[in-house]
Amino acid sequence: MSEAGKPVFTGGCQCGAVRFAISATPNRVSICHCRMCQKASGAPFASFADINRTDFAWSKGQPAFFRSSSIADRGYCAACGTPLSFGRIDGDRIEIMTGAFDRPDQLVPTRQYGTESRLGWVVGISNLPSQTTQQNYGPEKMATIVSHQHPDHD
Repeated sequence: MSEAGKPVFTGGCQCGAVRFAISATPNRVSICHCRMCQKASGAPFASFADINRTDFAWSKGQPAFFRSSSIADRGYCAACGTPLSFGRIDGDRIEIMTGAFDRPDQLVPTRQYGTESRLGWVVGISNLPSQTTQQNYGPEKMATIVSHQHPDHD
């Protein structure tokens, strides 16, 4: 872990059954547009933090794994389905989905891969009209929603 004995980054799945801790800054943070990552994440692209396995630990529970190709396994929570990781079989690094981190805002992508499958509209999404969740639902509806999601901390 870090100097003070605390992990540098923590995170986990939506229900909290699987949690992880990282003791060093990721090697890189990237976005992958390949078709396999689109399907694995259920999204137009996936974002990963690349971490040395020696700096990584599952701190609560264990993910289930799907061998998505002859070279890689993808980890996910068997209870809630949250996609969590990508790792080359017998590799010395693991890539963790940035959305699974407690502070995903601290993991800024610096590279893109799989751009042959990048959806044409992805480039312009920052220019689309937008609103906050509160603006979308309104304060009355927001007051009735009860989240069952694990909080973004241990």
